[in-house]
Amino acid sequence: MKLAAMIKKMCPSDSELSIPAKNCYRMVILGSSKVGKTAIVSRFLTGRFEDAYTPTIEDFHRKFYSIRGEVYQLDILDTSGNHPFPAMRRLSILTGDVFILVFSLDNRDSFEEVQRLKQQILDTKACLKNKTKENVDVPLVVCGNKGDRDFYREVEQAEIEQLVGDDPQRCAYFEISAKKNSSLDQMFRALFAMAKLPREMSPDLHRKVSVQYCDVLPKKALRSKKLLRAGGGDQADAFGIVAPFARRPSVHSDLLYVRQKAGGGQAKDKERCVIS
Repeated sequence: MKLAAMIKKMCPSDSELSIPAKNCYRMVILGSSKVGKTAIVSRFLTGRFEDAYTPTIEDFHRKFYSIRGEVYQLDILDTSGNHPFPAMRRLSILTGDVFILVFSLDNRDSFEEVQRLKQQILDTKACLKNKTKENVDVPLVVCGNKGDRDFYREVEQAEIEQLVGDDPQRCAYFEISAKKNSSLDQMFRALFAMAKLPREMSPDLHRKVSVQYCDVLPKKALRSKKLLRAGGGDQADAFGIVAPFARRPSVHSDLLYVRQKAGGGQAKDKERCVIS
């Protein structure tokens, strides 16, 4: 049997997991091209950094967690910096539950793009929830990346503070280096705390388990002997598995997801927020 087929057989399907909607979330990473979005995602999923730059069209990843007896699903959407289709970017925003906005500290244009993106997120979510943008609650962090390099800083600290605001429960700023893996763990912890998600979703607070242990997820076998051997510890309170071959849901599935997260309502209202 081929390796890909073997892995698919080992890992249960989403329907087999039966993860409740309240435990399913999507993290969306937005920003200009070449600011390090994919490098941040790579650090989150694998802990590795890739030096080679490959333009991203749109990458979709999925991670399963078992945390204190509960099973969670986190989808990660790594978006293109160009966004040739505005409606698809709005759909990405509508389906997002938590957001990471990335700019490069030595590129003012990328910071101005983050300013526009934050505004668009608030406007789009306000449309979805029939609220004003001042009252909509969106867990969001802004990241100034490439802090490891010697560069001419093109963005002043005062401008960043103005963008972020004075409420760290609504928006926070982190100066990071995806290359050096600097301040990323703190950023992820803050983002998940902001969204009231389990803190163990942060890469540094759970054990990474091989895909061969996917079969234990639906069983919630937190004290499985297999997992204890894999983790090398006495407890197995939190572990995470990156799903292989994750595929981006269809537009129809995304609209259903938005409707479910928004608490029902007319589907045409959700569609209006996408195409308007």
